[in-house]
Amino acid sequence: MDTEDFRLPRSQAANERLHALIPGGAHTYAKGDDQYPENLAPVISHGRGAHVWDVDGNRYIEYGSGLRSVSLGHAHPRVLGAVRRELDRGSNFVRPSIVEAEAAERFLATVPTAEMVKFTKNGSDATTAAVRLARAVTGRPRVAVCADHPFFSVDDWFIGTTPMNAGIPAATTDLTVTFPYGDLAATQELLTRYQDEVACLILEPAGHTEPPAGYLAGLRELADRHGCVLVFDEMITGFRWSEAGAQGLYGVVPDLSTFGKALGNGFAVSALAGRRGLMERGGLRHSHDRVFLLSTTHGAETHSLAAAMAVQTTYAEEGITARLHALGERLAAGVRDAAASVGVGDHLVVRGRASNLVFATLDENRQPSQRYRTLFLRRLLAGGVLAPSFVVSSALGDADLDRTVDVVAQACAVYRKALDAGDPTPWLAGRPVKPVFRRLA
Repeated sequence: MDTEDFRLPRSQAANERLHALIPGGAHTYAKGDDQYPENLAPVISHGRGAHVWDVDGNRYIEYGSGLRSVSLGHAHPRVLGAVRRELDRGSNFVRPSIVEAEAAERFLATVPTAEMVKFTKNGSDATTAAVRLARAVTGRPRVAVCADHPFFSVDDWFIGTTPMNAGIPAATTDLTVTFPYGDLAATQELLTRYQDEVACLILEPAGHTEPPAGYLAGLRELADRHGCVLVFDEMITGFRWSEAGAQGLYGVVPDLSTFGKALGNGFAVSALAGRRGLMERGGLRHSHDRVFLLSTTHGAETHSLAAAMAVQTTYAEEGITARLHALGERLAAGVRDAAASVGVGDHLVVRGRASNLVFATLDENRQPSQRYRTLFLRRLLAGGVLAPSFVVSSALGDADLDRTVDVVAQACAVYRKALDAGDPTPWLAGRPVKPVFRRLA
C-alpha cells in the first residue's frame, strides 16, 4: 500500500480519546503517539502470536512487543493455561500464598547466581529497591549509573538526570553520578573522586554491543575494592541473553540484579534478586536497622507469578533463547542485505545482540535523524510492519521474516530517493517523530 493512501481514522479518534483522559495518551512514554509518524500511530485492538490488529482492522507483524516484554508472542497458550488455573483460586490474600514460595523457588533455580528474590510489579520499583538497599548497607549517599544506558527507573534518583527532570530537587539529582560503559579507568577515577561516597554501581551488563573482554569482571573487582554494591539491571538482558540473564552468560555475579519484561510475557511481574546477606536486610531475620525494601499490595498477585513460572518453564524446555537469537540473526541479515542492495546500508544500520535488535536511521552525513526514522516508520506501517525496533519474539515465523524484509526493501528504496534529494521532507507528511526524553512537550 502506498503511504499516501494509508490512513488510520479510528486510531486517530482513539488517540484523541486517550489524550483527553490520560496524560500523554499512553501509560508509557515510549508508547506515545509522538514516537510515530503524524496521524499514523495505531491503537491496538488485540494480538495473537507475532501479530497485532489495530482498531482500524489492519494487521501488523509486531516487533519489540510490549516494549520487549512479550517474548513468547501474545496470548501464549502455555502462559494463559497457567494463569487460568489460578483464576478461580483467588489472586491476593491477607497472608502469603504458597504460589509465592513456588515462584521464588522456580526463579532461583533459573537464576542460580542469586540466593533470594522478591517480586514486584514493575522494573522501576525493583531498581529503586536495589538502590535503597545499597545505600542502607553501605551507609553511603551516592548512586553511580551507567551513562550509556537509556533508562533505569521512573524515580527521582534517575529521572532527575534526564531532560525530563521537572519537579525533581537538585539536591536529589546531585547524588547521582555517571560512569561510561566499557571504561574501567574512568570508573576507577569516579570511585576515587567520590571515595567512600558511592553506594552502588548500576548498569545494564550488556547493550547494543558486547561487553569488552574482562570489563564486567573488572567492574566486579572495582566494586569489591571500593566497598560498593554492584547492581545489574537485567530487565532486557534477562532471558534474552540467557535464561539466567547476562550474569549467567558472562559468568560475572553481581550483588543484586533486577529482572522484568520477558519474565511475565506481558503479565506484570518483575524481580529483585541477589545475595542473601544483602537481601535479608529487607527481611526479619537480622539484627541491623530494618530496610523498607519492597512492600507492594499487588507484588505477589498469583496470576502474574503463575505466568512467570510458565515463562521460565517454556524457555527451558523449548530453547526459547536460542530461537530468539536464530530469528534475530536471520532478520538482521535480511535487513542488511535489503539496505545494501539499494545503497543505504550505511544509513539504515541494524545494531545489537540478535535477540535484541534495534535500528538507527542516519542522514546524508551519517548522523542520527528523526526525520529519516519517520520516513522509514511510515513505509513499514503502510506495509503492515509495526517496528519501533527489530526486537523479535519467538512467535515469529519464516513467512513473517520474509514479509518484513520485503517491506524493509520497499522502504529502503524510498530512503534512497530521499538521500539523493538531500531532504526527506516530501516523504514525511507531517512532523518528525520525537525522542522520549526531551524538556518540552
